Amino acid sequence: MIKLIVGLGNPGSQYKKTRHNAGFLVLDRLDSSFSGSWRLESRFNSEVSEVYVSGCKVLLQKPLTFMNKSGDAVVKLAQYYKISPDEILVVHDELDFDSGVARLKKGGGHAGHNGLRDIIQKIGSRDFYRLRIGIGRPSQGKDVANYVLSAATASELSDIQDIADRVEALLPEIVKGDIVRLMTEFNSRDK
Repeated sequence: MIKLIVGLGNPGSQYKKTRHNAGFLVLDRLDSSFSGSWRLESRFNSEVSEVYVSGCKVLLQKPLTFMNKSGDAVVKLAQYYKISPDEILVVHDELDFDSGVARLKKGGGHAGHNGLRDIIQKIGSRDFYRLRIGIGRPSQGKDVANYVLSAATASELSDIQDIADRVEALLPEIVKGDIVRLMTEFNSRDK
């Protein structure tokens, strides 16, 4: 069962619609769709919302620690609510997938993603679920940091919203923990 969904991104209006904030964008959609209400929780260095999905309470978290320190916020909230790594779903941008492609998976490495690297280090486990949202790679010779921190195009934002639609539709099943079966269904529906 998923009890915590973490969206990765950077705080501040200058990052709001950047590629690196795909996780925040999806969580904003889930918060709205499931009648949540973001509140600042300084003890967790996060914005947190509580939603109910098919009668199950799920916490949504947007760490306000900047991407490379996301683990600090995640571990504080997970420890406080006694949430184990296998009850966590992290939603994040993925350079290795084209825009519009998303994949659910459990475990694995960080593949150079600083937010994942910090979460793995701080919670001491790789055994959490991930929703990887494709943002594509910059063209040869372009700086990756500038690319991920640049504003997403209208087409890329539309792709992220399409993925958010899919997550919203499947969230009751995701929350109830049938993720292994859903991986096949979700992962095969890319555009």
